[in-house]
This record gives sequence, C-alpha cells and structure tokens, in this order.
Amino acid sequence: MIVSTHDDKYQLFTQHNHSILSGQFVPYWRDDLFIGHEWFKDVQIAIREHDKAWIPLDKEPIWNDEKEIPHSFMDYPTEPKLKAYTNGATEVEQLSPYAGYLNSLHFLSFYKQKSTDSNISRFISREIDRQNHLRNSLELEGLEEQVVDFHFNLLQFCDDLSLYICLNKPNTSKEDEIFMFKDGFRQKFSGLRQQMNAHWINEEIIKVSPFPFKASFKVSIPYVEITQNEIVQFGLASAYGRAKEQVRNVTISD
Repeated sequence: MIVSTHDDKYQLFTQHNHSILSGQFVPYWRDDLFIGHEWFKDVQIAIREHDKAWIPLDKEPIWNDEKEIPHSFMDYPTEPKLKAYTNGATEVEQLSPYAGYLNSLHFLSFYKQKSTDSNISRFISREIDRQNHLRNSLELEGLEEQVVDFHFNLLQFCDDLSLYICLNKPNTSKEDEIFMFKDGFRQKFSGLRQQMNAHWINEEIIKVSPFPFKASFKVSIPYVEITQNEIVQFGLASAYGRAKEQVRNVTISD
C-alpha cells in the first residue's frame, strides 16, 4: 500500500494500481531514447506488473502501531512482503520471462547483498538463482549490458514518477515535496543531458524536464481517503472497505 498523509487524512493507493500507472508512461517514451526495441512489450509488462506481488497484501491494509499510521510498502512486515515478492516475480515471469528477470532485479535492489536477516538472505539467494536461470534460458549473456541497464532504469524511473504522483499532494511546492524527489529523479538516461526533475504546475499538471516523452499525456489512478476518526470508529480494514473510491487525474507536460 502507498500511504500519503495530507490534512489529517490518509490517502491509500494500492501498489498494483500504482504499477498500472507506471505502465501508462511507457508508450509515450521517446523512440530515440528507447534502447532494445525488440524487448519493448516485455519491458512494458515488467513495468505495468512490477507490483503484482502486492495484490493479496493490499486487499486489507494493516496498522503500524509504532508509527500510528497504516503500514506502507516501505515499512510493511518483512516476512510476508518477501513471500509476496517471490510469488509476484514468479507470476510476472509466467507472463514474460524477461519481465520476470527485470522484476527480480528491481526487488533485489531494495536489499543489501550481505544482510544479517536470514529471511532476506534466503530471498536474495533465491532471486539470484532465478536471475541466473533466466539469463541462461533467455541467452542474455550476449545482450549488451547497456540494454538491460536501460530497461531496469526505465522500470525504476516509471516507478518513481508514479510514486511522485501518489505521495505528493497535488500542486505541492518543490520545497514541500516528499524528500526523495526534491533533488530530482535518481535515474540517468543516455540522450538526456541533464538529470530529470518534476514539479507541480497546478492541481492536475506535472512538468517534467528534460522531457523524455513524445508529447504531453494524461494518466489517472484510483485511491481512497480515510480519516483518523473513521479508523477509530470502524477499524482500519473496515474504514478502508467503506471508503468511496476517488481518482487522481494528472497531465504529464513538457
């Protein structure tokens, strides 16, 4: 679950809806900036389905007693999250082996290779085995490293741009944005001389520069909004189930 707190209200976005939003960016990516066009459909699947793992977990949000806020993807309990990641990567691999490979790379990027947590260590070992198997079966050893690096970076950029839309209140000033986006996006792409940055122009328009897309376009994502009083009165899961779905509409502009 993606949890954003604004004006004493919690806005909750499911991870899968967030990944569907991420996938909406891919068709607009400039052709001259896309490396490895023969993998385009697989990359689009990887990006659109990269949080498929969260579908069962997000059916019922759970409360974080320590932070007194609903658990988000950042602080969700480790063991069920790792199990979901494993199942999610397997499901995506069944849709497209290369997409499963990219998703596995994405999940492993969250963890240090030498973890003292045995659950994390086992997860890392299993995913490395998956990646080795897929590299061999897909004959990726002959694929230029820059191709895989681009696809992986594109997945993570689309993921971050979607998070930017979900976590920031529309029309937020740059200085008030979530910390992870204040200095721009972390990914760098060949053909773009500068680091990409984004900021809200108004309630529904986000300007991205330098602009990596073919033209301006509109996207949307559903979410629900609940108050602390509703959680106290009904409980988190019930309050979430009772909440009316809303939609955030955004135009990505140059």
